[in-house]
Amino acid sequence: MDDIETRELRYFVAVAEDLHFGRAAARLGIAQPPLSRAIRRLEHRMGVVLLERTSRGTRLTAAGEVLLGEARVALDAVSAAVRRTRRAGSPQRSLVLAMKPGGDGGLLPRILAAYESQPDTVPVQFAFSLGERAAMLRSGRADVGLLHHPQNDLRGLASEPLGVERRVVALAEGHPLAARDSVCLADLAGETMPQWPEAAELGPGPVVRDAGELMQLVALGRAVALVGETALDRPHRGVTYRPVRDAPPAMLVVAWPEGSRSRQVAAFVRAARTAADDRVRDRALA
Repeated sequence: MDDIETRELRYFVAVAEDLHFGRAAARLGIAQPPLSRAIRRLEHRMGVVLLERTSRGTRLTAAGEVLLGEARVALDAVSAAVRRTRRAGSPQRSLVLAMKPGGDGGLLPRILAAYESQPDTVPVQFAFSLGERAAMLRSGRADVGLLHHPQNDLRGLASEPLGVERRVVALAEGHPLAARDSVCLADLAGETMPQWPEAAELGPGPVVRDAGELMQLVALGRAVALVGETALDRPHRGVTYRPVRDAPPAMLVVAWPEGSRSRQVAAFVRAARTAADDRVRDRALA
């Protein structure tokens, strides 16, 4: 079979997402006849039917469903490779670190000091995000990240653990559970729990994209939220926190794209591990 071109995959994804050749052609900025011919050529070269066309519309076959998922991954990988290559060839080279504000567990000063002590490092740029850190790494918008597991989706990423953080529940000050010293997960059953866009598994709660939105919902009594204990350092009007006795801790990890060969990424990961080990040793000696 001949190699498939990225252009053909883009054409197929557009049709598969719209399930309408006319709308897909308009979205791609081409006429419909050449788009239809391109899809037929793709089916012929792959030896499978990808789309069933009837008088009632267009739908994906089982093979088309598979190709849609794989094509999205492939196109994202090509885009990420282009971004990383362009950044590597830029005269002003840098290492882009994705993290949420305050999401370093207090390790970032140590990490940066250890990183900058190594030879041939480049400046670190920060890409702050509450909901897209893992996606930024997969798409090539960031080189390395500080994430939390299992809260963040680490598919397609390599990672090293740096430490654990206990979790607390954020409650409206007038919430019945706010009168307790601590709670357990069973006490939170039936409560509305907001979700971050990059969560490994999205639940039924509303999707939030920044901490301000999250805490506003909590303060209004519209939701409760499991957060790391470092949230105690950032009080919010109308919100109180209680320990959750049986909540699994959040593990802080340094993460990077699988297969990365960047020397700067490797240097940052070494620095992160050194900083984490040094803090463990300092606490043991205290």
